[in-house]
Amino acid sequence: MESFTNDRLQLPRNMIENSMFEEEPDVVDLAKEPCLHPLEPDEVEYEPRGSRLLVRGLGEHEMDEDEEDYESSAKLLGMSFMNRSSGLRNSAAGYRQSPDGTCSLPSARTLVICVFVIVVAVSVIMVIYLLPRCTFTKEGCHKTNQSAELIQPVATNGKVFPWAQIRLPTAIIPLCYELSLHPNLTSMTFRGSVTISLQALQDTRDIILHSTGHNISRVTFMSAVSSQEKQVEILEYPYHEQIAVVAPEPLLTGHNYTLKIEYSANISNSYYGFYGITYTDKSNEKKYFAATQFEPLAARSAFPCFDEPAFKATFIIKITRNEHHTALSNMPKKSSVPAEEGLIQDEFSESVKMSTYLVAFIVGEMRNLSQDVNGTLVSVYAVPEKIGQVHHALDTTIKLLEFYQTYFEIQYPLKKLDLVAIPDFEAGAMENWGLLTFREETLLYDNATSSVADRKLVTKIIAHELAHQWFGNLVTMQWWNDLWLNEGFATFMEYFSVEKIFKELNSYEDFLDARFKTMRKDSLNSSHPISSSVQSSEQIEEMFDSLSYFKGASLLLMLKSYLSEDVFRHAVILYLHNHSYAAIQSDDLWDSFNEVTDKTLDVKKMMKTWTLQKGFPLVTVQRKGTELLLQQERFFLRMQPESQPSDTSHLWHIPISYVTDGRNYSEYRSVSLLDKKSGVTIVNTFLIKNY
Repeated sequence: MESFTNDRLQLPRNMIENSMFEEEPDVVDLAKEPCLHPLEPDEVEYEPRGSRLLVRGLGEHEMDEDEEDYESSAKLLGMSFMNRSSGLRNSAAGYRQSPDGTCSLPSARTLVICVFVIVVAVSVIMVIYLLPRCTFTKEGCHKTNQSAELIQPVATNGKVFPWAQIRLPTAIIPLCYELSLHPNLTSMTFRGSVTISLQALQDTRDIILHSTGHNISRVTFMSAVSSQEKQVEILEYPYHEQIAVVAPEPLLTGHNYTLKIEYSANISNSYYGFYGITYTDKSNEKKYFAATQFEPLAARSAFPCFDEPAFKATFIIKITRNEHHTALSNMPKKSSVPAEEGLIQDEFSESVKMSTYLVAFIVGEMRNLSQDVNGTLVSVYAVPEKIGQVHHALDTTIKLLEFYQTYFEIQYPLKKLDLVAIPDFEAGAMENWGLLTFREETLLYDNATSSVADRKLVTKIIAHELAHQWFGNLVTMQWWNDLWLNEGFATFMEYFSVEKIFKELNSYEDFLDARFKTMRKDSLNSSHPISSSVQSSEQIEEMFDSLSYFKGASLLLMLKSYLSEDVFRHAVILYLHNHSYAAIQSDDLWDSFNEVTDKTLDVKKMMKTWTLQKGFPLVTVQRKGTELLLQQERFFLRMQPESQPSDTSHLWHIPISYVTDGRNYSEYRSVSLLDKKSGVTIVNTFLIKNY
């Protein structure tokens, strides 16, 4: 990658695919141990002093638990007494009467007792005063000492905002977005308008959606039975990045409506949302480029929308650009027409149903190399001077696309597939449907200067992002607590497909190394379940770690080995066919496996022991004659037994396999699940190796 001189805001380092390339910092968890029967993610009760998610960035300058308690007490009671000198405290103290009737200074003991009583009294009063001001739900308090704002949030204009939750209501759903954008890459601003076709699932009066950083100039509303637009007021609640439209008439169940919002905004100077970059070409000329990175929560910064993965809709996108620029989006270009001031407006075909985080558009100077693959035009784009480095990516993409279509028995559903090397891109890559974006070093390959390691990296990342076109795009997790369904499957298929097609790259060796690194992290008490209850943006971003990627992939590998590759594949195909264009939960995946196995094995029950609790088991094997005594316990790395958590309720359903002297090493026998703390199995021949 070339060096760039422009300053830009750095994002959290765990964004999107970065965990595939970077080691993560040590983490500290405040979590309690999971119970014997792990709760569903949406059943987890809120614990004011705990979190099941990673708490990043804690280091030597952070407070320990005692210091944190002290600080909390100080904030609650006030520091005025604690900070006064002993002289001031003495002078402020009361007097006591001596036996002879004269007054004398109180004793130290009396003073301490008085202070203690005062502190207790003030604490009780403050607790009584503050307790009703927090909604102690499973989401927890959204803000320290936040009171009426949760019950009756106040919009920026001083009016009551009609919605208090982080998650959007489900009374209204979007059907289609018509988005028009006119970016100015010189001033780094853009104008936009979005027309959203809506359907009411419940009677309501309020339309709640996401928006942040927009200067909204006009909002109009129209019902399906009336062609008359009505201008309406909009309420803004920046704390939750939400806006509310109070409809001029009640919205009735089953009826359709249209909402149009006109706005302007700045093109971001970060790598998040709709952002702009500058770079210098080989002629030392300054160039301008704009791209998007919406996962997980940044589509709302580019256009007002229902920015949650479950709210799938279709998109019609129009982009106004300079004549010498190229504009790309998820779908093929439908038309290009002249616009004002010598500009061009490109309109793209209506998209398939997809989540907002998969929407993408790019504007800049680009060249491409293309090839048709069974009706899908595959193109690789780069800045003009690097177009000679796209051949390997194009060849690799074609081979992987054909493999996935055959393996999943589902054709890639779009007419085009673009892969774009962005001159300045923080995420390793992003799977936007039909418009994959990459760092230059993860897509471009120069035969003259690139290494074998470079070739392997490019191949693996393309395999990962192509797998997402089925896992994540076609079938999407309903909420971010199940991010591992997207990333775990894409990571598993990345290694599986590369091993099948490019055996010389030895991708399974890399997979083994990645699994060991992830197990090291998961062996810490600061780990977290790969399916965790999340609400806030910080919690969502923390899910993009190596556990979601590599532990998720490892569990799928375990399941494939246990059930056989044929059963595994048929279950995956059933899962994709049954839930195409839908938003799902983990249970939907396990139901597909249960159906394929004719319910002879409760895959859902088995796999929940792995997805809903953190850590992994250590299985101890003891041979006694023809019996194998098996015992499981949670494994902790470099933690003395006396220091380990006292909770012994961890229990996994573990597939046990072994090799004996009467069998080939490539063949092994599966034994019934170890679903208790200990178990016994019979082995009549010499045990060679445990698997």
